[in-house]
Amino acid sequence: MNIGQYHLLTVDRLTNPGAYLTDGTEDVLLPTKYIPNGTKKGDKLNVFVYRDSEDRIICTTQKPYAKVNEFAYLKVRDAGNVGAFMDWGIDKDLLVPFREQKNKLQRGQWCLVYLFLDEKTDRLAATAKVAKYFDSEVDLGEGEEVDLLITNTTDLGVNVVVNNRFKGLIFENDLFHDVLEGDRIKGYVKTIRKDGKIDVSLRKEGLENLELGAQQILDELKKNEGYLPLHDKSDPEEIQSLLQMSKKNFKRSVGILYKKKLIQLESDGIGLVKLS
Repeated sequence: MNIGQYHLLTVDRLTNPGAYLTDGTEDVLLPTKYIPNGTKKGDKLNVFVYRDSEDRIICTTQKPYAKVNEFAYLKVRDAGNVGAFMDWGIDKDLLVPFREQKNKLQRGQWCLVYLFLDEKTDRLAATAKVAKYFDSEVDLGEGEEVDLLITNTTDLGVNVVVNNRFKGLIFENDLFHDVLEGDRIKGYVKTIRKDGKIDVSLRKEGLENLELGAQQILDELKKNEGYLPLHDKSDPEEIQSLLQMSKKNFKRSVGILYKKKLIQLESDGIGLVKLS
């Protein structure tokens, strides 16, 4: 069985220590506290396989924040003599050895790590020296939907890991709603830079997004008695605060509504012409 991976296994027998699950060739123990209520022989369970503190291969029904060969943004639960122990969603902490730390990690600190299988010990571990694990040759297209891992905030915006392969950034003016460190969400490729880094948006660019933005403005107009104090000279921060959209998207969406004769442009805002 592959350590650091999920396996769909069959319950072979139930004992005092727990349930022994099998793939037909190997057995692995699922300790009693992780056995779902009502489990019986012959049931199939999706479990995560790892080594416990006594170096035994066991499994759990708990869901770690990441598995082997994946990035994760984790909090240091404790720091000891051998390295930092990260909270990664299961009872057994994940070790980042001292040799795998760029700077000494402290309790309570958050850090982007990459999970790997240590060839010497056959144990799952993590490294904070993540640069070498990013792909530099991007095979994505602009506008493509991608999976994002939210990491740290900078002056420019929020750093992300894209599709568990690439470095990315959501610029501050593309943050249409709050995101939390460690979140895994969907996003869209906005721009691919020459250095292989990717600019990401939380909304899809193009007509689909413009129609969504136009409808959002209509909804806000109806909530505010048919008037919004926003126009093409409004500050981007004001537009984002009221509508959670960029100024660029606001202007394009207003253009759609104006062409459809649904709004009228006033000196200090926009007004609703007719309900839709």
